[in-house]
Amino acid sequence: MSIYSFTTRKPNGESVDLGKYKDQVVLFVNTASECGFTPQYGDLQNLYEAYKEQGLVILGFPCNQFGGQEPGTATEVEAFCSLNFGVTFPTFEKVEVKGPNADPIFRYLTEQTGEEIKWNFTKILVDRQGKVVKQYDSSVKPLEIGPDIEKLLG
Repeated sequence: MSIYSFTTRKPNGESVDLGKYKDQVVLFVNTASECGFTPQYGDLQNLYEAYKEQGLVILGFPCNQFGGQEPGTATEVEAFCSLNFGVTFPTFEKVEVKGPNADPIFRYLTEQTGEEIKWNFTKILVDRQGKVVKQYDSSVKPLEIGPDIEKLLG
C-alpha cells in the first residue's frame, strides 16, 4: 500500500486518484481558513511556485476538527484560498484527519509517521516513490521545508 492506493474528492465532488501524483514529491497539508496559521497559505503557494516545475505538488485538505476553524464548505474554502492567497495548488473536500472518522489517506499518513495530527497546517512530506518521509507540525513554516523538498527533488 502507498499513497497511490487512495482516492479523494475535489471540492466539486469529482473523484481524484492519488496515483496521478506518482513520481512527484507530495506535501499533504490539513488546512483551515480561520486559524492563526492561515497565512501559511501564502507561503505554501510560494513553495509550490518555486518547486512545481521540478516535481512538487502540494495537496490541501480543509479540516474543521481543530477549534472549528474551517466552518465553510469545501467550495467556499477553495474560493477563499484563491481570492486571499492566490492558491493554485490542488485543494480537496473537507476531511477529518484524526479519530474514528479520519479520512483513509490521513489514517495511512499518520500510521507511517507514527504521529497523530495535533492541529491545523500539519504538513506531511512524501517522496517520489510514495514513501512518507516526515511530518512537520503547524509551527514549521512552509519555506523551512524547502531544503527537505530540494533533497527529494534531487
